[in-house]
Amino acid sequence: MRRFDYLKLMDSSWDSEVLSLVAQIREHKGKQELYLRQKPIELDRLVEVAKLQSIDSSNRIEGIGTTNARMRQLVEEKTAPRNRDEQEIAGYRDVLNTIHTSYEYIPLKSEIILQLHRDLLAYTDRIFGGKFKNTQNYIHETHADGSSLIRFTPLEPFKTPQAVQEICLGYQQALFKQVVDPLILIPIFICDFLCIHPFNDGNGRMSRLLTTLLLHKSGFMVGTYISLEQKIEKTKDTYYDVLGKVSRGWHEGENDYTPFIKYFLGIVLNCYRDLESRLGSVDRKSSPYDLVRKAIGDTLGVFSKTQILERCPSIGSSSVEAALKRLKEEGFILRQGNGRSTTYVRNSNYT
Repeated sequence: MRRFDYLKLMDSSWDSEVLSLVAQIREHKGKQELYLRQKPIELDRLVEVAKLQSIDSSNRIEGIGTTNARMRQLVEEKTAPRNRDEQEIAGYRDVLNTIHTSYEYIPLKSEIILQLHRDLLAYTDRIFGGKFKNTQNYIHETHADGSSLIRFTPLEPFKTPQAVQEICLGYQQALFKQVVDPLILIPIFICDFLCIHPFNDGNGRMSRLLTTLLLHKSGFMVGTYISLEQKIEKTKDTYYDVLGKVSRGWHEGENDYTPFIKYFLGIVLNCYRDLESRLGSVDRKSSPYDLVRKAIGDTLGVFSKTQILERCPSIGSSSVEAALKRLKEEGFILRQGNGRSTTYVRNSNYT
């Protein structure tokens, strides 16, 4: 059976790209801890936006979705789920909320992962929530012509409980003995979790929830303010490509985790840079108009009011709307569409 001894990582060496990414993330983390203390008012807006994006994106990766209006109502717990997709969304919301508020008290154990999976599927009628898989699952690759092939065969059901227990114990031991930086250990754990594929359904969503949990527990809180899941959704093809690479030779213990480690570190670094950009745009001496104009100046292509709100966490919706109206009247931006489908673009002829 495949063994999981993360203590052996002490003998591993990492190339300059991996080490550089780790160093950059830690540098941003240090700077932004000070930043976050200085700008507490803006954080509530960032948390609200990130939570909505995380729940939406992680489910959409799996083909689960609803309308924007219903998504917001579900996230804010102002409505009950109406169908299977909305039940899945509500479950993800609850687990993400649990992680954000109680991560310090959630140990990485097999039985805890089962509880989180139970809560993920709590609103559905599926009877396997909180239970390891009882049938063999497969990871398929679907082609443009509709044909598909088995890309990877996960661990057999009867081996799954022990394997999950081993990766949890191995992770805890390696973390305690500091054999490798947590930023490298976390993606290795997630890769093994996905290759085990321990559940009949919900493996991808659980892996992203566990990613947030482990980052939080190691002090990397960026996922609270910037959605990791949205970054993954936007690079979904690369995400699946690197997972395919790291699964080669996995059953024999000969796989190379490096492609996914680099992808993971790139996502985390991108989130930290995004957070710094958004907090850096906060200037209480500037008017809402000036803040919106600067945000638009840093934006390429088509953008929406919602995107500008995300980039200007210190000002409200009405202020952004008024600034957009004035900028349109001045000819700095052009409006496209109407109502909820309204978007804007910078006027290339503006002087």
